[in-house]
Amino acid sequence: MTSSLQTYHEKRDFGKTPEPKGKVSRKKGNLYMVQKHDATRLHFDLRLELDGVLKSWAVTKGPSLDPSVKRLAVRTEDHPVDYGDFEGVIPSGYGKGTVMLWDTGSWEAQEDPHEGLKKGSLKITLKGERLKGGFALVRMKSKKGEKRENWLLIKERDGTQNEDLDPVAEWTDSVKTGRDFDGIEENGPTLKEAQTGTKRKKDSEKLSAKSSPKPAGKSAASLPAFIEPQLATLGEEPPEGEDWLHEIKYDGYRLIACWAKGSAKLYTRSGKDWTGKYPVIADAFAALPGSGVIDGELVAINDQGHSDFGALQAAMKSGDRASLVYYAFDLLKDGRKDWRKQKQHARKDALATLLDGVGDPIRYSDHVVGKGDDVIGKACQMGLEGIISKRADAKYQSKRTRSWIKSKCTGNDEFVIGGYRKSDKKGRPFASLLLGDYVDGDLVYRGRVGTGFSEDLMADLSARMKTLERKTPPFAGMPPDAKRGAVFLTPDLVGQIAYTEITSDGHLRHPSFLGLREDKPANEVKSEKEKMKEVEPAKSSASGSSKSSGNTVAGVKLSSPDRVLYPDQGVTKHDLAEYFAEIAEHMLPHIKDRPVSLVRCPSGRTGSCFFQKHHNAGTPDHMAAVTIIEKDGDKGDYLLLGTQKALVSAAQIGALELHIWGARKDIIEKPDRIVFDLDPDEGKAFEDVKKAAQDIRDLLAAADLQSFAMLTGGKGVHVVVPVERRHDWATVKGFASGFARRLAQEDPSRFTATMSKAKRKGKIFIDWLRNERGATAICPYSTRSRTNAPVATPLTWDELARAASGADYTIANIRQRLARLKSDPWGDYASVRQSLHKGLLDELLG
Repeated sequence: MTSSLQTYHEKRDFGKTPEPKGKVSRKKGNLYMVQKHDATRLHFDLRLELDGVLKSWAVTKGPSLDPSVKRLAVRTEDHPVDYGDFEGVIPSGYGKGTVMLWDTGSWEAQEDPHEGLKKGSLKITLKGERLKGGFALVRMKSKKGEKRENWLLIKERDGTQNEDLDPVAEWTDSVKTGRDFDGIEENGPTLKEAQTGTKRKKDSEKLSAKSSPKPAGKSAASLPAFIEPQLATLGEEPPEGEDWLHEIKYDGYRLIACWAKGSAKLYTRSGKDWTGKYPVIADAFAALPGSGVIDGELVAINDQGHSDFGALQAAMKSGDRASLVYYAFDLLKDGRKDWRKQKQHARKDALATLLDGVGDPIRYSDHVVGKGDDVIGKACQMGLEGIISKRADAKYQSKRTRSWIKSKCTGNDEFVIGGYRKSDKKGRPFASLLLGDYVDGDLVYRGRVGTGFSEDLMADLSARMKTLERKTPPFAGMPPDAKRGAVFLTPDLVGQIAYTEITSDGHLRHPSFLGLREDKPANEVKSEKEKMKEVEPAKSSASGSSKSSGNTVAGVKLSSPDRVLYPDQGVTKHDLAEYFAEIAEHMLPHIKDRPVSLVRCPSGRTGSCFFQKHHNAGTPDHMAAVTIIEKDGDKGDYLLLGTQKALVSAAQIGALELHIWGARKDIIEKPDRIVFDLDPDEGKAFEDVKKAAQDIRDLLAAADLQSFAMLTGGKGVHVVVPVERRHDWATVKGFASGFARRLAQEDPSRFTATMSKAKRKGKIFIDWLRNERGATAICPYSTRSRTNAPVATPLTWDELARAASGADYTIANIRQRLARLKSDPWGDYASVRQSLHKGLLDELLG
């Protein structure tokens, strides 16, 4: 398949279609998008930027988040990079139909993408608005005479999979404009709009310039004075209850707006006058009646309708004010009335009334009362930075308080630039920037950022940094390896950095540079823990429900202990914490020293749930971490739950499921357990599952391998084989795969070793994929996020024969079971010494 655009150009008449003609881009990029195309047959076009073009596949049924589902992806001609934001109606001819931008973002190859395309196995990581995590594109063997390339798109099991969510059904509108197909067809862009759009934009700008009021800063003496803003405190989760208002956390510049008698001033959070930087916003405030002071955030709105700090800086440099919006979220003064001593909800009501009928660029920042967990869940699903929760009855205070709580989806903070590393690439002035923040007056090193820079930004930064160069590092206790090849700077510049998490050693993971911040002095850039020192001790009246006060389990304080996590059974967070505390002696031998993935459902089983496997800045103190080299070569800090307090802390953050690796932290590359997960097709009797488990036990015993049975808390059974740590992951996975496939071949009417749900019809899927590096299985005695709060329960083989279902035991009855036991059903598990002998491996691995 050629990488040029010749085929693309030959198939289109650009005098008739609004699609961009485009050419091969000279700039390197990693753009990703999916375009939903209502052509002769509805399909989804997956596109990945590589070598200056968009490599393209038509996914007939759309992508799936279920690793067991394989989607046909037909390779199509390369498209120009300009096609990346195309949305409109293609007239008669090739590709006739409506095109919607269904998802967009960036992508990374998990290995050399050119080799992957050549050999027919391309593994990628998507960072889209909707699709995230690992996917694999696998080329199918061509049939005789077949010209097209048929591939399969498969979701990886990496913690971002979701068997219960159908993305095609969940997201039906444009990620760019929010329109459905009808909206795009009604409003275009059509070919005429595509050709005349630039002219209309210029005409609009001229009209706007004529009608805008002139900046009115001459009467500054009559303006209200600057008021120092209130600041939020970082929290593990949003506070619960109707006493809290929840707003979107915007990604822009905090500005205090003061206006009176046709004049206005804009101040940064530190009191700098930025009126001259944003005259359009100042003019809008100058047009307001009377006088007053408003607190809000200046943002630039990107194509997805979200605030975007990078877009804000780009808009300012290009002079494009069209996308700038000021979101007003608090009223501090109105005329002679000082609103700061009034309650939060009263200030918001007055602000809404004041701004009623006022159009862009000033917008009222709305809020949701209560339902904090649902709000943060939706915000994270939409790719937003997070939310700010504000106590409804609190007054406005010009300091950091606990009456404003910020909850984040991803990291996005300011860091001081204390140096850079030179680049060996021609035309690139530096390779990365050295970052830090202040702790107890010392600048602490937080790592390097080497992505997110445009050519113009790099040139601007390079010029600024040359005047700040110094011989000694500004960082306290900087690691020796970080000093090598570094040029140090006087710490005056501040950068806005996005990142996935902060590692256990305090460094940023996957950082990306968003832009320079000029609204905050470098010496005010402090770590979150340092900021907490500014906050006064919380008073009982501001801590939420009185029932939560002093509520602890096993020494761990619970917030919102009465929150119901299992609505059908009325199981609360306190109930779950008590269960984990009591079950610790049984669970710890299985979970201790193993990396753990959590299924967190902060608002309960029926609310938004998500996986967490990494240890980050918001992780409870009692949870430890282990550093593991990941597929991409980066280091990741994975969760460890090795104590009773760690298990109770899992309940505190709403973790309803605990999944464990098959290896322990000291020898992470040598697994010590093999799991066969028997997953029956719908309608398959549990008696069939039990018989299958017993047959697998007997076959393993014939190979001198002792195995143990566990109800999964779902509809299946796990057959677990402890092994000595002699073999690597590839060998163990190969054995599990070979064993499952051999069984499926010998008894195809009962078993399948293939993930496909179509091939699972009436059969039991022997899931052997839990035995690869990074895969996890439910931990013994963990709860499940299912109706009745079931528990994964180890059994003896005799007990399995009497079991009625895979979910026999729940939080309600597991204690009675354990109290009745005379001995541990897996009592000799830890003493088993067995391994995969050579003859067995030769037979199964060929």
